[in-house]
Amino acid sequence: MPSTTRRLAAADVKLSGPMPLKATQKKRLRAHAHHLKPLVTVAGKGLSDSVLAEIERALNDHELVKIKLRSERAQRHAWQLDISEKCGAELVQSIGQVACFYRRNQDNPVIDPG
Repeated sequence: MPSTTRRLAAADVKLSGPMPLKATQKKRLRAHAHHLKPLVTVAGKGLSDSVLAEIERALNDHELVKIKLRSERAQRHAWQLDISEKCGAELVQSIGQVACFYRRNQDNPVIDPG
């Protein structure tokens, strides 16, 4: 049986900085993120420096991460905007308390968004 973790080919075109993803790229990233589990949980203490550092580490290592946001809807939306802004990551999908973010690693790209 093949492993669910796979390394995708690097893109021919380098993305420079936080560039908005196209709909087709988001669709491909959502499909790739379907089997992922949340790596970071943001709860009562909010987006502290240590939580942001852990999100940064996860984005550097994996490029595509799921984050569990345990709070009310308005607070979750505010946290999503803060994570996008502070970490330079693109929000790929948000369903309930789980949000998926993508930030390309320029040195060692793992995922080709398409």
